[in-house]
Amino acid sequence: MHLAKLGIVWVAMVAGVAAYGAGCDTVKNAYDCDHICNRYSECFDKNYDIATCESKCKDSANSNDAYMNKADACQTCEDDASCAGAAFNCADECVGIVP
Repeated sequence: MHLAKLGIVWVAMVAGVAAYGAGCDTVKNAYDCDHICNRYSECFDKNYDIATCESKCKDSANSNDAYMNKADACQTCEDDASCAGAAFNCADECVGIVP
């Protein structure tokens, strides 16, 4: 009987850790997408629809690991770059997330 309870506790712990990890990615994706979309607006198109960009980016990143990695690479590339530097140096990382 005690072994069954231990198994239930173990399953609950594993599920909790998995949920916590997924939550961290969701928060990280929100930051990456917010940064990328705002940066595009600031540097290239003041009238760019940031809200739509963020929503599309977050939804895609939360459901697709390759897209999540691309958003992370784009945000990392843009971090220390000027607007012109980001345009020339981050195109491969950011294409498909922003125009």
